[in-house]
Amino acid sequence: MFLLLPFDSLIVNLLGISLTVLFTLLLVFIIVPAIFGVSFGIRKLYMKTLLKIFAWATLRMERGAKEKNHQLYKPYTNGIIAKDPTSLEEEIKEIRRSGSSKALDNTPEFELSDIFYFCRKGMETIMDDEVTKRFSAEELESWNLLSRTNYNFQYISLRLTILWGLGVLIRYCFLLPLRIALAFTGISLLVVGTTVVGYLPNGRFKEFLSKHVHLMCYRICVRALTAIITYHDRKNRPRNGGICVANHTSPIDVIILASDGYYAMVGQVHGGLMGVIQRAMVKACPHVWFERSEVKDRHLVAKRLTEHVQDKSKLPILIFPEGTCINNTSVMMFKKGSFEIGATVYPVAIKYDPQFGDAFWNSSKYGMVTYLLRMMTSWAIVCSVWYLPPMTREKDEDAVQFANRVKSAIARQGGLVDLLWDGGLKREKVKDTFKEEQQKLYSKMIVGNHEDRSRS
Repeated sequence: MFLLLPFDSLIVNLLGISLTVLFTLLLVFIIVPAIFGVSFGIRKLYMKTLLKIFAWATLRMERGAKEKNHQLYKPYTNGIIAKDPTSLEEEIKEIRRSGSSKALDNTPEFELSDIFYFCRKGMETIMDDEVTKRFSAEELESWNLLSRTNYNFQYISLRLTILWGLGVLIRYCFLLPLRIALAFTGISLLVVGTTVVGYLPNGRFKEFLSKHVHLMCYRICVRALTAIITYHDRKNRPRNGGICVANHTSPIDVIILASDGYYAMVGQVHGGLMGVIQRAMVKACPHVWFERSEVKDRHLVAKRLTEHVQDKSKLPILIFPEGTCINNTSVMMFKKGSFEIGATVYPVAIKYDPQFGDAFWNSSKYGMVTYLLRMMTSWAIVCSVWYLPPMTREKDEDAVQFANRVKSAIARQGGLVDLLWDGGLKREKVKDTFKEEQQKLYSKMIVGNHEDRSRS
């Protein structure tokens, strides 16, 4: 046997005491409150402290820039081009009036000046593309001591640099290990807990345990991100037999919503760690997982979802109809599939505060591991969640119109821009149908004027 020297024994004892204290603190201040769904207010106090530090850092940066005659970059929150919501016909009519005293109805079917409308629209799109900028991180006006969130990051003063360096040490040497430990705890408990619950016979007791195991584990994972969430209008929370639809910014949207409600998840079957979690979860709760070969079969997907929502004893399905992550400044086109089923839809609006950390996942730029590392080294994830009143499809409404109505309600509540564009443009080229639509509008205007003159 090896004999420990007094100094080595002291180190071992100190290490053991430190681990015991750390585990006790985690248990008392994080795990136990997560089980009962309570909070001691530590995260809100932490958020208020950060806001004061950010305000001081921004003022110091602005003062230092003035002293050195540096011009600070200010992002354009509403775009760099002022655009009036006018139709193609109105704008072309205005162009023709400015070049000629003749009215549109008395001019030939085509005028060379019409091309200026399309040229201007093309240049506006190149300069201020309202679609592409939704797939990049939102630029902040104030600095939150994260160098990746502001173009003005540069040496201003020694005090500001020391403060930034201190922030790096806190985020990487204290918060990151703590958050990794919490995430590991939450995921481990989710896998073990749902597996054990899965062996119980079906009934109210199993459902009760499954619900509270899911809520407890998701709440621990929320604390692993230091997420500060404000829920509004909880009386409108989704109910059994319905579909919960929300705007999509990040994979953590699932954790944000599931820490306050009990949902049936929908998704593709994965391998690796994600596959282990999926197989454990489905034992305790009727989630809807599809094989890779089934995902592209729209009829099969619709059938499985319809069967689920028709059983009013089953949990509400959680779906993100955009199909991709948008940078939390807008809501893009909702896929119509989940609106064809005929179930009650419970809209939910999620809005993140980028001051403390950018929750947007740019999947074309960052892998999942890199993204999670960025999340866990941010100051916090702060967001608001609004539960909107349930909505049903009207008699004279098709699935697309219903989807657009739900999307507009979410955009209004969350203060987001309502866009008709497909989020699939993140990875795909613009479809020819979009180009043909503009051609048809112009053609209809010309042909319509020609027919009107022919009748007269």
